[in-house]
Amino acid sequence: MKIYNAKIYTMNASREVIENGWVSFEGRYITAVGAGLPDVADGDIDAHGAGLYPGFIDAHTHVGLSGCGAGVENDDFNEESEPCAPHLRIADAINAFDPSFELALRAGITTVLISPGSMNPIAGDICAVSTMGRRIDSMVLRRVGIKFALGENPKMTYMNRDESPVTRMAIAAIIREELLKTQRYIKDTDLAEEESDLPELDMKHEALIPLLEGGLTAHFHCHRADDIFTAIRLAREFGLNYTLIHCSEGHLIAEELAEEGACAVVGPIMCDPCKPELANISPTTAGVLAKSGVKTAICTDHPETPIQYLPITVGIAIKHGLPFDKALEAVTINAAEIGGIGDIVGSVEKGKRADMVLFAGNPFEVMSSPELVVCGGKIVK
Repeated sequence: MKIYNAKIYTMNASREVIENGWVSFEGRYITAVGAGLPDVADGDIDAHGAGLYPGFIDAHTHVGLSGCGAGVENDDFNEESEPCAPHLRIADAINAFDPSFELALRAGITTVLISPGSMNPIAGDICAVSTMGRRIDSMVLRRVGIKFALGENPKMTYMNRDESPVTRMAIAAIIREELLKTQRYIKDTDLAEEESDLPELDMKHEALIPLLEGGLTAHFHCHRADDIFTAIRLAREFGLNYTLIHCSEGHLIAEELAEEGACAVVGPIMCDPCKPELANISPTTAGVLAKSGVKTAICTDHPETPIQYLPITVGIAIKHGLPFDKALEAVTINAAEIGGIGDIVGSVEKGKRADMVLFAGNPFEVMSSPELVVCGGKIVK
């Protein structure tokens, strides 16, 4: 099948824009991208000059982990029984029948990163998930990270229960201790000459091995500038690939983050500063970071901001200083690369998943809706 007569924002390495282009796809994947008028067959789609973009990506959400009006029975964000839980698998909690997946698709969002909540210093794994499907096993594109949380959320969760951690020092210490124990676990395993010499199986350590070996990324929930720097300090100590999630005071320390080569997932932007560590939250953050050279993505943190409002969130960031080209990167190729799935999605290129969205106007204006959504090669709108 082909989509033709489109203005294609490829978001490839050169950020090429094809003024009058076409895309062909078969099965789940893009098979060719070209300029001009191709051979057209029955069933091919005339875009009538509309803009064709990669399917949008929300780089930090909790989609499928709760349900409207369902209460605690359907609330699977946080396993608060222990502060350190890296062995939890997010796919075991995601409800693929959550209506939010359909709402995301209809807004042009074809991929989401789904993470545990932020009540625990270490909270479990993170998966990149297609928003189309019925069974989570076939919707998961890849395990991409481990969730860590700094600051107010874990501190207040366990302070209210008279358990550790109750300070930022203790949060960092819990994370550091578990990573050090995992390093020793790896060493003991490597030194074992016989099966009887192997250390006792520890699922928490097993879960953290891919992180320490560079196969997964540490996603650090951090709002305040001091917590952002603690995340960087911990990542340096253990040689971790890392991403700063929320980064709410990033605009105050943008130059330092650029020097570090940090990347950030900013959001939610449409939210109430409902707790002390959000005192300096600003809709300018994404723009300041991007202009400073920090690779930046934008998220809804669904359900903090409902997933379908991701494009409007991006529009607010544009209104407050984020250039349009950087805004588009923030929900396409940057989100994909920060999320560890840049080889699968994020651009309109041969070999990538056929995830695309067609808009007749500016996709980030409040009155805009997609003309067409393609997810995994299937037309869904």
